[in-house]
Amino acid sequence: MNTGEIASLQNEYLMPTYAPGIALVEGTGSFVWDAEGNEYLDFVSGIAVTNIGHCHPKMVRAVQDQVETLVHVSNLFYNEKQPVLAKALVERSGLPGAKCFFCNSGAEANEGLIKLARLWGSAHGKYEVVTMRQSFHGRTLATLTATGQDKVQIGFGPLPEGFKYANFNDIESVKEAITPQTAAVLVEALQGEGGVIPADPQFLSDLRKLCDEQDVLLLCDEVQAGVGRTGKWFGFQNYEVQPDAFSLAKGLGNGIPIGAIVAGAKLADVFQPGHHATTFGGTPLACSAAKAVIEVIEEEDLLSNTMMMGAYFVEGLCEIAQKHKKWISGVRGLGLLLGLVLDVPAAPLQKKLMEKGMLALATAGNVLRLLPPLNVSQAEIDQALKLIAESCVELHEEMAALSPNPCKCGMGQ
Repeated sequence: MNTGEIASLQNEYLMPTYAPGIALVEGTGSFVWDAEGNEYLDFVSGIAVTNIGHCHPKMVRAVQDQVETLVHVSNLFYNEKQPVLAKALVERSGLPGAKCFFCNSGAEANEGLIKLARLWGSAHGKYEVVTMRQSFHGRTLATLTATGQDKVQIGFGPLPEGFKYANFNDIESVKEAITPQTAAVLVEALQGEGGVIPADPQFLSDLRKLCDEQDVLLLCDEVQAGVGRTGKWFGFQNYEVQPDAFSLAKGLGNGIPIGAIVAGAKLADVFQPGHHATTFGGTPLACSAAKAVIEVIEEEDLLSNTMMMGAYFVEGLCEIAQKHKKWISGVRGLGLLLGLVLDVPAAPLQKKLMEKGMLALATAGNVLRLLPPLNVSQAEIDQALKLIAESCVELHEEMAALSPNPCKCGMGQ
């Protein structure tokens, strides 16, 4: 089918929750192809999902072998793939006495964190969860309420009670939000959807201290920043701060749906039979895919590659920003979760890049989010920088032509 035929079918039979522009049908490494055979450099990676690239041979073999052996069993039975994967995650988490719960998505993992916090605090009347403004934690009723963005909550009221909001990187704001009923603070080490904003190291350090003083749990949402995306296994490891528990999904399965909660000793045994469950969480198939992802990251030293390629990418992006400093503020992020921060809407730049054969994401209105796979090469980064530079020049010229008089953003100057 061509793109038009696919779009026609989608418009007729799928709810219009998305507005896709192209139809992708094949992928290898850092590249994807659409239904007409056009090639794209993929710096979206399924929104930080395909961390080892599309169709990595080792993961493909792991999935094929598992499909031929055993795809699914109920969690009422032992599944040898689950504890093997759990052990791998716990060992890399650095959390003493940690244990895992497997689910299917980031929203489900964060729902589980919220339930875990409430169950832990229930004996003492603690149920509130403090989250950060501009955060993103999912689309279920509880997680969209936890999300500190009004735009995702409009029309879904009444929202669940028990959530309060504080300002990211503002410890005094968190202090004001905590009450005797507070069970947990849920935070991202790096706000991806919120505009690619890293946590301030002092903020996370102070937050850990505050939670300890107030007998409040510190929970980390690692759905986007986890599984090597920032150059560490988990985003919080950039800050030498340990949460009481954290959530995972996205890059964990490289496209095979899987989410996880990793809970330290304080919370490891809070859930008991009957407290929480899932039909599809931690299937042999999903766990085999995730274990292959971990092995690829280690065997190919992708944490180091993420740091090196991230630094190289930042250097090139900063050069572009300097050339357009009247309307590009700069670059921020960690590892290969990067944002080019504009003083104008980012959507036109995203569109222009797609027309040139590169996929990126506009987020928070004015940020171009860049999420290449962790095994991206320097040549692919160079290709991306070339396309971004060309697009910025063209966009500048187009906007200057539309606004020949000097304007606030400097486009006409």
